[in-house]
Amino acid sequence: MKRIILMISAVLLVVSFNVFANGAGDAASGAQPEEKKLIVYSPNSEGLLNAVEKPFEEKYGIEVEIISAGTGECLKRIESEKNDPQGDVMYGGSYATLVGRRDLFADYVSKNDAQLVPAYRNESGYVTKNTLDGSVIVINKTNLAEKLPGVTITGYEDIIKYGPQLEGQIVSGDPAKSSSSFAHLTNMLIDFGGYESDAAWDKVADIFKNLKVLGSSSAVWKGVRDGEYTIGLSYEDPCLTLINDGADVEVVYMEEGVVFLPAGSAVIQDCKHPEAAKLFMDFITSKEVQEVYGMTLTNRPVYQGVQTADYMKPLDQINVKIEDTAYVTEHKQDLVDRYIDMFTSLDN
Repeated sequence: MKRIILMISAVLLVVSFNVFANGAGDAASGAQPEEKKLIVYSPNSEGLLNAVEKPFEEKYGIEVEIISAGTGECLKRIESEKNDPQGDVMYGGSYATLVGRRDLFADYVSKNDAQLVPAYRNESGYVTKNTLDGSVIVINKTNLAEKLPGVTITGYEDIIKYGPQLEGQIVSGDPAKSSSSFAHLTNMLIDFGGYESDAAWDKVADIFKNLKVLGSSSAVWKGVRDGEYTIGLSYEDPCLTLINDGADVEVVYMEEGVVFLPAGSAVIQDCKHPEAAKLFMDFITSKEVQEVYGMTLTNRPVYQGVQTADYMKPLDQINVKIEDTAYVTEHKQDLVDRYIDMFTSLDN
């Protein structure tokens, strides 16, 4: 469901005495831009939105309007508005998805780019990486204990093994529409032999034959949280938030391997407030904002040396696998088409 948040800050520049008072890293010094408005399209969680919306308004005196929707919906809207852009920034969505839409975004590299972890700097020239997120399995603990007493789920193989016993209780978003669900698809392929491996695709089919595909990625973790479903293929950010909020869930990092992918953000081509949009790119990659991400939210930062909170499992305790971003970007439609062919061929 699309949510529109419109918050209006004072027109005068406000000097804040919080952590943002000293500037957003190397973000824009000198004269402020004339634009006093910024329209942001975003699939991000409320935590990520709240972490930047008011602080950005207070620092720059720029009114922020956030249009909150799924990645695919945001991109369709940006595409439909190409001749008269209504948005200024795309804030969030998988890097591979955004970098594949070169036609929608303007060139811009954040002033903080050199301070980011080298692997997550802006080599495209137009998509800024600002957080990391990993594919995870989220489990309703009470449901699992009732339906499969004594069973522990550790990864994809267990989805295959116990799938027949949990008919209608294992859910995923649609990889053809959801960036986080597509990330799970490529994660599976990496874990089981590679993007073009027939054996890996056979494993994917084994997983999806016992899977219920929902209309949105948020419906997955919400459904598991509410006890409607037992197991969901989701992503780290909202699932850790559930745990912090006291939900009856467990987060599993697949023992076969977990891919951590960068979320992307970009300035929309020919937007009406380009200077404000560039300020926003600098702001979300600043050390101060990245520290907020790492220590108070459930997102892994990309700024070098920034720590993460204790509730985040250290990466050295996870079997981390690496995505071939260049391959996935070039072949995304091929992978989606093969998934669709595979899924429609299943006897659901």
